[in-house]
Amino acid sequence: MPSSITRYAVYLLLFAFTELAAAPLFDDDTILDVTLRGPLGSVFADAENREQRAFVLGVQGEEFPVKVRLRGRSRLRVCEFPPLRLNFVKKDTSETVFAGQDKLKLVTHCRNQDRGEQDMLEEYAAYRILNVLTDLSYRVRLMRISYDDTGGQLPEKGAHRFGFVLETAEQLAARTGARPVTLRGVPKQRYDRDHAALVYVYEYLIANTDWGLVKADYSDGCCHNLDLFERDDTVLIVPYDLDLSGLVNAKYAFPDRLLRIKKVTQRLYRGLCTDRSVLSAALDKVVAREAEIIGVLRDTPGLSDDNEARAIRFVDRFFEKAGEKDKLIQNFEQRCID
Repeated sequence: MPSSITRYAVYLLLFAFTELAAAPLFDDDTILDVTLRGPLGSVFADAENREQRAFVLGVQGEEFPVKVRLRGRSRLRVCEFPPLRLNFVKKDTSETVFAGQDKLKLVTHCRNQDRGEQDMLEEYAAYRILNVLTDLSYRVRLMRISYDDTGGQLPEKGAHRFGFVLETAEQLAARTGARPVTLRGVPKQRYDRDHAALVYVYEYLIANTDWGLVKADYSDGCCHNLDLFERDDTVLIVPYDLDLSGLVNAKYAFPDRLLRIKKVTQRLYRGLCTDRSVLSAALDKVVAREAEIIGVLRDTPGLSDDNEARAIRFVDRFFEKAGEKDKLIQNFEQRCID
């Protein structure tokens, strides 16, 4: 049997080739104009079985087949236009910007009103903010999508909208030298405390309480809205699903009643208890990137002037609190989870 080191090296080599092939999509942050044509109405009506259906995706003058199905849990219950999964055949996309892609999560505008699209753009910005702070984060690509429902059931209001796709766990792993792992919990002796503290502060920055280092309700493994990766026998956490954060402040977003906060825009620290020096260094790292974080919000395409201003005011309040560093860290220590 090959050693674990050998298996790990082979794993990285295989996914490094995947990443090289997939690079065109996530190495660029310009808006990608695409068309997606197929039976959207039938996909939306299939919440129980979530069967894949044949579509055609058009991009940069090329068209190729793609399979589409519903995905998601909570958003599936509240969205008029729910999130989708795109399933590509690699040979069909080899000469396109989607080269090397297999299955991608597509985050949609959820509701056909303009506010739904603004919420989605704010979630996109939340991912980009984490990209500013660490490479151990999911890259995203914004698209302007023209939906063509061949069944004729799609309202005109939802036919031309922004959306974004997420890098896969395998691509993140190959890019960072890590590998995805499934564990029943985060091993307290093996997790990367510096990176974890950065994630804790980030989640507080965007006022996201919809995550936890506990077993998820929908899975036998840890964690809720966090993916686990392993690198050099150290466990790393990577957030996803940021739509219930205060930065987004979606109309359908409500905090868990057990948290005893009234609205998602209330910041609540939910990290594990850790050394003050580690927490202080993480807070310093976020504060040092204040200008870049504000820049993400200013540069998010499609975000309305009012929502851009609201989002900037929202993160400004975090940086005001961070100006009293000792007081904020004391608050973190009082709220941390043992």
